[in-house]
Amino acid sequence: MASNNTETRNLRQIDEKTGNLYESIAIIAKRSNQIGVKIKDELNNKLSEFASSSDNLEEVFENREQIEISKHYERMPKPTLIAIEDFMEDKVYFRNPQREKKDK
Repeated sequence: MASNNTETRNLRQIDEKTGNLYESIAIIAKRSNQIGVKIKDELNNKLSEFASSSDNLEEVFENREQIEISKHYERMPKPTLIAIEDFMEDKVYFRNPQREKKDK
């Protein structure tokens, strides 16, 4: 699992994967967005179980499970850190159609 802390990365290692640093970063950014959407959907699905049908403020109370779920997601590594780790460990499939046309 990805670390929760930011760490300095060797740009040459990121560059080696595609031959272009900016292309590598674009791939990481797209993967990060995918992960972020997935995590957000998971969290919303779990929290929707606690949604009340009335908006009366007097009926709002602390729900221990809801707080624990929220804390769990807050402690998780950020999507960007997960995406970088996936990219560096070759867990991300990517292709460049323009480069493929040139090669043919």
